[in-house]
Amino acid sequence: MGFGALAARLEPIGDGRFRLDGASGWMQGRTMYGGAAAFIAYSAAKLAFPDLPPLRAAQVGFVAPVGEHLEVEVVMLRQGRSVAQVETSLLCDGAVAQRTLWLFGAGRESNGSVPAAVLTNLVQPEDSPRLTANDMAPAFTARMDMRRADPPGGSPPGTIRRWVRLKDRAGLDPVGELVGIGDALPPGSARAMERMGPISSITWALTMLGEVPPTREGWWLLETASNHMGHGFSSETLRLWNSDGVAVMHGLQSVAVFG
Repeated sequence: MGFGALAARLEPIGDGRFRLDGASGWMQGRTMYGGAAAFIAYSAAKLAFPDLPPLRAAQVGFVAPVGEHLEVEVVMLRQGRSVAQVETSLLCDGAVAQRTLWLFGAGRESNGSVPAAVLTNLVQPEDSPRLTANDMAPAFTARMDMRRADPPGGSPPGTIRRWVRLKDRAGLDPVGELVGIGDALPPGSARAMERMGPISSITWALTMLGEVPPTREGWWLLETASNHMGHGFSSETLRLWNSDGVAVMHGLQSVAVFG
């Protein structure tokens, strides 16, 4: 099922509590793909508090494996005149598997401005090589179209850049879509690994760069880049642009590197 169908399956079971039975197709080994888990948490927050202002930032903590069957707890930590801070907890077998702090904020009159950066000389997805089934492991990536998007001359060491599009975008708001795909690429450190081995996200901090601009036919450009890798950990910067090359979301991620 697509992300929209996942959100529709969230069943209220009490004040600020929801249950989701069955998220098949979004697993990667024994845990759920991080973007899907974050999207479920975001959707529960929006259901619990439908009048929230736009999402501005989030801090996601991947505490333990997230299974197909889970519960979500949503708590309003503070709601001010323009900013609301919401905490979500994903529970599997009664234990916390993911905890996220969401920051929602209404716009106000600007006191100066810095426009989002724009990439130039983009190679559009239609002119980019498709990834094969082998290139797109794990299995959840079959729910996405992915194409290589390295700049001319190739990406720097420890960097991966791809065009990404969900095959099923029904029932999605633009921000929920970005939360769902923002973690879709492997860490850039995967390109620097000397031996094959597992990689696991530990934290993911994301920031929205203003209102989400439209993109063409659902295509978004994603990049992961290792800032430092060593002793089993990597610090990663995640960036996301629309089809015109306008920066939409920035993130910082801590990754465990095994093998």
